[in-house]
This record gives sequence, C-alpha cells and structure tokens, in this order.
Amino acid sequence: MKKKGLLLVGLLLVLCLFTLMGCGGEEEPAADNSDSDVKAEDVVENDAYTDLERKVLSALEPLPDKMEGAKIGVVFPTFSNPFYVSGEEGYKDAAASMGIEVEVVAGATEDDVEGQLNVFKTMIGKDYDAIIIVPITGMNLISGVVEANEKGIPIICSGTTLDEDAAAEAGAEIAAHMTYNFEEQGYVGAKYISEKIKAEGGENAKVAVIEGLAGAFQGEARRDGAVKAFKEAGMNIVAVQAGDWDRQKAFDIATNLIQSNPDLKGIFATFNRGAIGAAQAVKSKEKQEDIKIVAYDADADEIKLLEEGIIDALVVQQPYEMGRL
Repeated sequence: MKKKGLLLVGLLLVLCLFTLMGCGGEEEPAADNSDSDVKAEDVVENDAYTDLERKVLSALEPLPDKMEGAKIGVVFPTFSNPFYVSGEEGYKDAAASMGIEVEVVAGATEDDVEGQLNVFKTMIGKDYDAIIIVPITGMNLISGVVEANEKGIPIICSGTTLDEDAAAEAGAEIAAHMTYNFEEQGYVGAKYISEKIKAEGGENAKVAVIEGLAGAFQGEARRDGAVKAFKEAGMNIVAVQAGDWDRQKAFDIATNLIQSNPDLKGIFATFNRGAIGAAQAVKSKEKQEDIKIVAYDADADEIKLLEEGIIDALVVQQPYEMGRL
C-alpha cells in the first residue's frame, strides 16, 4: 500500500507562497524555498494561520479598525470549483466581522473568460468602493480594469494577476496584488514525486505533467515549477499537456499516457479536477501501486482518493483563510 500524505503548501509556507505588493510600496520578497525539505508528514500548527494574519495585516498597515458601510466586490472565475466556494465563505465571514458589505460573483466555468469579464463589468456599474479580482487569464479582465480605473474604483488582484506588459500597454492599473508563488507549488509537488521514485530505486523514470488552462498564470507557473523539479531530479518527462481545468480531459490525457507509457511512474496535476481525472484513470488501469500522483488543492473528492491511496500527496492552500484575510 502506498504511503499517502499532504504537502501543506500555500498558507503554511507563509513567505514562500504568499506575496503582498501595495500600490506605490515595495514588494515583500518571497522567501527562497527551492531547497526546502517539505515532507508529506508535516503538520500544520494552528498558530501558523495566526502568524500569517499578523504578517499580512502588518504589511497592509495602516488599516482602519472598521470600515462601516464600505461596499466591496469580488470576482471569482467560477463557483463550480469548491476552492472558490470556500474562498467566498472566507470573504463573507470577514466582511460580517468588519461591518462591511461584500458581493461575490463569478463566471459560469473556469474557462469562461467572456462570462467573467461580463460579471466584472456589471459590478463596475454598481458603485463599489473597491473590487477584488481573480482573473482566469492574464488578459481577460484588462478592459474591465481600465473601465474601473476611469471610474476611480481601486482594483486588487488576488491569487492570479494581469499580464504585466498587456496591462501597461492598455493603461490598466492595479491598486494592490495579493498572490502566491505558484511555481513553488509545482516544484514542491514534483520534487516529492521524484524523491519517492528514487527511494524505490527509480532513476530517469517516466513522469508527466497535466496543467490547467493554456494562458492561465497559476497553472502555467505550477507547470514550470514541476518541470524544473523533474529535470533537476533527472526524471524523463514524457508529456506536458493542458487539461483545461476539466476532469474528463485530464482522465483522457492520463489514460493515453498510461497506454503509451506502460512504465510511467509519476503524474503531477496542477489543478484539482486534473488530479481527480488522473487518479480515476490510474485506478481504472489498476496502476495505483506503480504510478505516483501528486496534485494541487484538497477538495472532498481529492481527499477521498488520497485516503484510498490512489493520490499520494496534495499540495494545498487554504482558500477560506485567503478570503478572510
């Protein structure tokens, strides 16, 4: 039976995967954690989140004790992903505790770039004091940001952000960024796979990466981090393919990979549905003892597959805490 675990990355590795940049301020450098020894057995202490909150609030000072009557908008990619549902809960709980109003909207699906832009532009017309956005790609919300700038509405990017060059060319200005080191997330996951393969005597083993939507910053950064770790470990990367945030596509990719590479030893999936699709493919081919799967996020289906031993480890964040902070 394969040993399973949780790679607690994101809000656990505070400075490594969490960066705040205020408008006009200096960027807080992310800690270099490329040589860290993150293990599946690591345990998160409750005070890790308290410490994170202290660091974040300190970086944002000065803040008013209360912002009574403030109206804040949030634009997510979709509510079909449990990650964003949890994030919405965090935003609403924080708003209630601060006495402010928050509305959270989203597109229909994680690849609905036009739909997300439309709900964003609708929100711009509703007289919000600030709007927090999580762009699907670096390009799709730029025109909306320009429109918000013209109305004097501050825009904050959370997690994902705009393409820097395209935003500058369009004159789209972001008041603040709150993001993660997505590349490190992929690096940690692929490093874990490589170490486990090597511990079992595997050298130059065949591995693959299933990324998210082409053009989506977070998926591409996780992909790059995973590729870097696999190459450093001397693994043989047989495929890097986009799953477009879709479980069925990830299932099909993994199925084809197993059929064309019967000696495949590892898969890193950059998104939760990719993990589920890949795990289901591995299970259907009865390869769970041969192929190590590490993936991003930790929704209920992923946790179940982790407990079954199909998924070996998960690189996780805390979307509720991110929304609350």
